[in-house]
Amino acid sequence: MKHKEEVVLWMNTVGPYHNRQETYKYFSLPFCVGTKKTISHYHETLGEALQGVELEFSGLDIKFKEEVMQTTYCEIELDKAKREAFVYAIKNHYWYQMYIDDLPIWGIVGEADENGEDYYLWTYKKLEIGYNGNRIVDVNLTSEGKVKLVPNTRIAMSYSVKWKRSDVKFEDRFDKYLDPSFFQHRIHWFSIFNSFMMVIFLVGLVSMILMRTLRKDYARYSKEEEMDDMDRDLGDEYGWKQVHGDVFRPSSHPLIFSSLIGSGCQIFSVSLIVIIVAMIEDLYTERGSMLSTAIFVYAATSPVNGYFGGSLYAKQGGRRWIKQMFIGAFLIPAMVCGTAFFINFIAIYYHASRAIPFGTMVAVCCICFFVILPLNLVGTILGRNLSGQPNFPCRVNAVPRPIPEKKWFMEPAVIVCLGGILPFGSIFIEMYFIFTSFWAYKIYYVYGFMMLVLVILCIVTVCVTIVCTYFLLNAEDYRWQWTSFLSAASTAVYVYMYSFYYYFFKTKMYGLFQTSFYFGYMAVFSTALGIMCGAVGYMGTSAFVRKIYTNVKID
Repeated sequence: MKHKEEVVLWMNTVGPYHNRQETYKYFSLPFCVGTKKTISHYHETLGEALQGVELEFSGLDIKFKEEVMQTTYCEIELDKAKREAFVYAIKNHYWYQMYIDDLPIWGIVGEADENGEDYYLWTYKKLEIGYNGNRIVDVNLTSEGKVKLVPNTRIAMSYSVKWKRSDVKFEDRFDKYLDPSFFQHRIHWFSIFNSFMMVIFLVGLVSMILMRTLRKDYARYSKEEEMDDMDRDLGDEYGWKQVHGDVFRPSSHPLIFSSLIGSGCQIFSVSLIVIIVAMIEDLYTERGSMLSTAIFVYAATSPVNGYFGGSLYAKQGGRRWIKQMFIGAFLIPAMVCGTAFFINFIAIYYHASRAIPFGTMVAVCCICFFVILPLNLVGTILGRNLSGQPNFPCRVNAVPRPIPEKKWFMEPAVIVCLGGILPFGSIFIEMYFIFTSFWAYKIYYVYGFMMLVLVILCIVTVCVTIVCTYFLLNAEDYRWQWTSFLSAASTAVYVYMYSFYYYFFKTKMYGLFQTSFYFGYMAVFSTALGIMCGAVGYMGTSAFVRKIYTNVKID
């Protein structure tokens, strides 16, 4: 940036402090604009448009390294309606956001006196801009000039600009917005260590139990091989070997099941890639970049969905593969878009900046139909042709075996309810930090922690579902596919229950807009997490089931 080159102060949004997502255009309040000619602005990215970024030119004349003494740039004629608008904003603790050179600045609209009878507006924006060489590296705003709101008066709005040298490097200029004391707190480290110890314990426990138990099972089954038919009939036959003719039977509702597994594998791959990119690129430094990256990666990984969903559907003997492909491709986009569409009506009613423009909706629909669907089709065709043959180690019986009576705690419904407790226990501390960064004013940047938590979650989920499946098969119940998926996916139920606790005890959110926004998108987040965990649990359990039946001699 050259000396005296124009520096643009963008006004973004204004809204109540406790409702971070309830934002409105800055000039929806009766603020006045500076004298400089307006610069038109268009949304730079899809993520910006979806996140409700509404940049409007402030009209203030700012030039690089050129100081401005306190200058009046406009006057507000305060009639009764404008006064009421400002009073409402002050009562609800409204504050606004601005940008200079992509650096965010926050200021408060005004304040009330102790009695709550008189209201005051801050009229003087005192900007202090730090520069290093020819780059802006720091911006600070001080609000001064407290003026009482009296109807039918004129309020002068003023600003000043002071430039100062700074030693902050350009690539480190966002560090001041991070909060190391919050994210790298000892509780955070302790939770990671605690989860890691849980993983070691679970993996050791699962390995020990299954190795010892399976060794005994194999020994018992090999002895039975040496018996004649009379001895075998008199013997006490029970356990997972007895269901070998039914364990690879297609699951009930194979079309929706295979679509869920494909979608879960895609969500897992998106999570992995986006976290890796965030660790490398510092995505938090650019507006909407995290959301834009997630949308791009989701569209690009559509063949993963088609491959796993299509191959599983083919293995289970499904014939309506085109229908399965459509359901798999649009399962997650329909859920997200449906929720966003519902919340959009409320945002439009509130005239909030979070209302998604029609053009952005069309762009998202085009991505779904012209990118996600064709790539999903490619993945489905590859999956059906490369790994769609049912190469099971055991032959499936023509007639299903009757499922014997078993104790109540071995019922699939009970296993499903209990299956999500340990996976949730391994991530719930991290959930607090993720929720706080999204619903409050913390910038999440410790993606190394998030990667570790994702790995821990997957390991714990696989271990738990393997144990649950082993107990189910040992009770001669071969309905393991849906049970393994749902027992892992039940983690989402506990996450959503935790979101209720977080809303009522950790935040001060209020109002229809913020409440619907919070619980709507938390439902989407929890469901996506559940589908991912379910797919991971099923894939791990499927490998385990195939392995144990491969090692058993079947008559």
